[in-house]
Amino acid sequence: MRALSVIAVCASLALAACGTGNQIKVGSDGRPLPQVYKIDSAQEAIIPFRLLDSVNALRNAKGAAPLQFNAQLNAAAATHSRDMSVQNRPWHFGSDGSSPLDRVQRVGYTGRLVGENISETFETELETLSAWMAEADTRDIIMDPQAHEIGFAWFQEPSGKIWWTLVTGSEAGLGN
Repeated sequence: MRALSVIAVCASLALAACGTGNQIKVGSDGRPLPQVYKIDSAQEAIIPFRLLDSVNALRNAKGAAPLQFNAQLNAAAATHSRDMSVQNRPWHFGSDGSSPLDRVQRVGYTGRLVGENISETFETELETLSAWMAEADTRDIIMDPQAHEIGFAWFQEPSGKIWWTLVTGSEAGLGN
């Protein structure tokens, strides 16, 4: 009798797990509709390291050295993410005409700029990284063996739109 009770409780728990919860909404094409990714304060500290770990795993798989965060590159990335939002367009030039090279120099970065990736999306940092890895030009920036440092930041608008910026560099004295 006790075994039947245990089975009944387990079956009830299994059925409860099948509840409606957060169901994925599907568009007319049968593909999942995008959902707004809202970044809360708890995620703010986790996101950069989740991205860095993912980038380094990809680089490791190809035999490239891992990247490490650089505070100046992070600052340059943060400035550009906010500025893209102000301009309401994803592009590599600032509202003042600045280039990625100008921005890393302004924050005092003494290394060599390797590249910059940008994105305007409602998706997570890992979905954005996946999109960057799917394109040769943005993948090359992430995988460049000359890169040793990374800056990464975002700006999220109240609507949920996120402006992502990833900057890579080669620290001073390493092949510059």
